[in-house]
Parts: sequence; C-alpha cells; structure tokens
Amino acid sequence: MSSPRQATAFAPATVANVAVGFDILGFAIGGFGDTVTVRRIDEPTVRIASVTGLPEPLPLEAAKNTAGVVLIGLRERLGLEYGFEIEIRKGIPLGSGMGGSAASAVGALAAANALLDQPLPRTDLFSLSLLGETLAGGAPHGDNVGPCLFGGLLLARRMDPPDLVQLPVPRQLRAVLVHPDICVSTREARAILRQDVSMRGFIDQSANLAAFTAACFTGDYDLLGRSLEDLVIEPQRARLIPGFAEAKAAALAAGALGFSISGAGPSVFALTRGDEMANRVRNAISAVFAGHSLRCEEWAGSISLKGALVVECN
Repeated sequence: MSSPRQATAFAPATVANVAVGFDILGFAIGGFGDTVTVRRIDEPTVRIASVTGLPEPLPLEAAKNTAGVVLIGLRERLGLEYGFEIEIRKGIPLGSGMGGSAASAVGALAAANALLDQPLPRTDLFSLSLLGETLAGGAPHGDNVGPCLFGGLLLARRMDPPDLVQLPVPRQLRAVLVHPDICVSTREARAILRQDVSMRGFIDQSANLAAFTAACFTGDYDLLGRSLEDLVIEPQRARLIPGFAEAKAAALAAGALGFSISGAGPSVFALTRGDEMANRVRNAISAVFAGHSLRCEEWAGSISLKGALVVECN
C-alpha cells in the first residue's frame, strides 16, 4: 500500500513551567489548540501555504516558522527525497503563554509523521520539536512540546536523549487559564531573567518541585497547594502582566491551590480542587483584569490526558 498524501493533526494548548518546573514541567489543556494540515509533495522542500486564525500575519518562510523548521529538520534527519506543504489554522494567540509555537510545531510533526513510509516514535518527534522551541524562544525547552505531544502532566527530565516522565494527575485536580489581551514575546520574557540563582533560591525551589511531584503521586492536595510557589522566575516576570499581584491574591482568596504565570505569560493559571472551585477562581481572576481594562479569554477544566492527535489522513 502507498503512503497517504495528506494528514491533519490537532495539537493542544499547554501551560508550561507550572510554577515549580521552569523549562521542564507542563500540562496539556483540552478544547483549543492549533490544527495543522500537511501534504506530501514531490519537490524536495518544505513550504507553508497558509496561516489562518490570527489578526496578524505569521512568516510563510518555512525556516522562520516553527511548523516549517521542524519539518525541515525531519527531512534532513531522514534524508527524504520528497517534501511537505503546510497549512496552519491557529487556535492559540501569539505571545499568549499558551504554547502556540509548540502547538504549530507538534501539529506539523504529528501530521507529517502519518505520511512517512515508516513513522517515527514520539520520542523522536519530541527531539525534532525542540528545533521549533529554539527558533521561537532561543532555547530547546520541553515544557510545552512534551505535554503537547504526549498529553497530561509531563516532566522533561532531560532533552537529549529524551527522558520524559508522565506524572499522575489527581482525580479532582482542575486547571484555570486566563489570557489577558496583551502580548508577551517568549524571547523578551527570557531575556529579562537573571542567569544565576542564589543557593537559598535553588534549595527552596528544588523542595517545591519535589513536594509537588510527591503530591501528584499521593493525591495530597494540601501539599500540592503548599508547594505550588515559584520563587525564582515569577518575581522577575510578574511586572510584565498588569494586575498580576491582585489577580494572584484574588485567586488564592477564592480558594485556588496555587497561582502563577503560564509559560512566558501574559496568561496566568491556577490549580484548584473540583469544578465549583475552578469556576469561582476563574471569575475572581477575570474580575481583576477587567478592573485593569483588559479583555480576557478564560478556560477551566481538567488537565487533558490527550496530546497531539491525527484527525484526518488520506
């Protein structure tokens, strides 16, 4: 049988860092993401036919687009004689802190993989997806592409070779995600970070990550809440988000287990126990941003255990 000529994949939005795991921890969000269609073409090249769903244009030059650069890497790694044409339907705003660059890259790889004569394992797709993160943010971090590809709550212990750890998600754990209508560039948000961490900060943040991981395995919501505190990155980036301190205070007062910045921001997230609490926290956060004249997009629900998925192949 000949290989299919066209495939479409959906890649979900993600929350990266999760307060305690800068560049290594993230989870997938159900309900919205990027949809990428890839066609196998005879020409030995990668080209982007269109990008839709955004008010502003994205680069159509493959080497300057995360979906394009990962398929260039795929062709080079496998020595393919044929190429790919890509159509991207963006469901994640640019500069939102919801893993939009990762979703385009992962969606392109998942779709292209379905067109290969011998599809690659997902760990290989993870390695290729890091090319997109390097293009978008200047560093090959796995906290977005990992959960986007595999779903769930994922710890990328090592990038090369990949060592990916799927953490259990406590049954009643819910996530709240609120995106105020401003844009924060990942590169700019990384550029403001200090390059060193104090010994005290290293110890305390390590303790929080260890305790958070233990809480996921034991279902200890109190421990999860006590440990969900970013002592290193959040204090440096909070100033990029108007009303951040007020929103955090409001979320915690409404019963959130913890609250922090999603990825590079400006989106913020909270974790809660149960749906009722999630809706109460979502409303509290949105009210703060409304007071700062910021329109918001909001989401609340379970962490999605599904990663990128091929939805059509022919």
